[in-house]
Amino acid sequence: MEETMALSAALAAGGLAWLAPKAWRRLQLSRAKHRSLAGHSRMAKRLATWLPGYAYDEQHFFNCDGAALPVVRQREAAFKALCADFAKRYAASIAMTAEAREGLSDLQFTGSYRVPFQFSPYLRERLKLGAFFNAADGVMLEDLDGNRFYDLTGSYGVNVLGVDAYKACIAQAVKDAEALGPVLGGLHPAVLRNVQRLKAISGLDEVSFHMSGTEAVMQAVRLARYHTGRSHLVRFCGAYHGWWEDVQPGPGNPLPPRETYTLKDMDAKSLAVLRSRKDVACVLVNPLQALHPNRPAPGDSSLLDSGRTAGFDRSAYTQWLKDLRQVCTERGIVLIFDEVFLGFRLAQGGAQAYFGVQADMVTYGKTLGGGLPVGVVCGRAALMKRFREERPADICFARGTFNAHPYVMTAMSAFLDRLETPDVQALYEGLDERWSERFKAWNASLAEQGLPVQIAHLSTVATVLFTRPSRYNWMLQFYLRAEGLALSWVGSGRMIFSLNYTDDELAHVRAKFAAACQAMLRDGWWLPAAEQSNQQIRRRVLGEVLRTRLGWR
Repeated sequence: MEETMALSAALAAGGLAWLAPKAWRRLQLSRAKHRSLAGHSRMAKRLATWLPGYAYDEQHFFNCDGAALPVVRQREAAFKALCADFAKRYAASIAMTAEAREGLSDLQFTGSYRVPFQFSPYLRERLKLGAFFNAADGVMLEDLDGNRFYDLTGSYGVNVLGVDAYKACIAQAVKDAEALGPVLGGLHPAVLRNVQRLKAISGLDEVSFHMSGTEAVMQAVRLARYHTGRSHLVRFCGAYHGWWEDVQPGPGNPLPPRETYTLKDMDAKSLAVLRSRKDVACVLVNPLQALHPNRPAPGDSSLLDSGRTAGFDRSAYTQWLKDLRQVCTERGIVLIFDEVFLGFRLAQGGAQAYFGVQADMVTYGKTLGGGLPVGVVCGRAALMKRFREERPADICFARGTFNAHPYVMTAMSAFLDRLETPDVQALYEGLDERWSERFKAWNASLAEQGLPVQIAHLSTVATVLFTRPSRYNWMLQFYLRAEGLALSWVGSGRMIFSLNYTDDELAHVRAKFAAACQAMLRDGWWLPAAEQSNQQIRRRVLGEVLRTRLGWR
């Protein structure tokens, strides 16, 4: 009997000894997650399926914040006037958009998610927008009705040098690739030139070409897993790395997170996780997160109040990347810089050169294609190899029909040529200081005018912040359009300037931006700060959600 009890006790002790390290690693992982929903993918997915859909009627659309009746009437009149103005000025663009929307699911999605969902149905029915343009030059876009807009869309990050530069790259590409044409399988001579220059830019040994940034990230992660023999990737809270499953856990992905850890950005607890776990193949870093660590892309569809935050601390983020580099080196973890968005925007050498940190692999895309679709992986030779001589059936497969397409390769070559010209090099000289001074002056002007907005930025990528609690900040995007400023469907959270903006052009943008904000104030969308707080707004919205869920609305 005593022997049996002793054996049981020994087994229990052994079990606890085996479980204790596992439990500690699990606790470490939990502590390294950001407390927001963006840091808890499974919980966010559950909430997304629980959240009921509901829409404001006309009364609530204009009075969801309990504004006084004269203010409500003011808003109604302003909205009606804006709808009439858009219908008249943008008639042809609106008509084509309406026709295209019936068969184009992208337009259905983007049109529905420009504003918070409660406002969307009423707004879509009345305030019609055009999604078509037929010309662009300098820093301007022109719609089908001949209206001219300053381009703040940045073509989703592609437009770094100015649209005319990409027109020239594509024209040169057509000329250079014309003799070969769209022949696939063999390679155009531009491929070799591109490989040589990308090796020099990235500081890495080898290159592979793909057709999108998403594909490039997929390949980088696959190679990291192949060579380390480990299963998991680490991404940081809020970061975007394309739309495939492993890098986009949470709402938007029908599958639950699997071999993915989402950790806090710029946090020592995340470094502790990397030091303790043996299953991490790679760490993905999108340097754009330096502008809003631990938060997703700041779209206007999430502007329920004025709680949006952003701010770039170059010194702090540089130190964070250096700490990551050290831990990844110690633990044999592949450090991947995802420069699809920011590559060539911060510096000619990309984020690696800007922050002074060398990654093991880098992905590029967007602007590198010279205006055409592209994805690129650069990496150390030991990580880029896709087969093993000693085990010939053990390969890491990655092929694509249009990889290294002749026209894409010649457009890329033209873009890389352009980077070396004196005019483009002049754009990079003093880039940080020039744009920091521009935004500093812009913010000072906004404050002097008593406008409840400020602008945070990382180089030429900017986010509008709201300094007064409001339910209607999302209306600003439409007032900006009325003033001739074109934003992407994401809205005021992502204004992207090309490097070729002059001081005079930016002065015009500033004046139009201020006029839009003044109209927002005049039309009653921003109440005096003392009338509500962000906390009160959130409580009101939560009450609406609960009443709808319980069937009390």
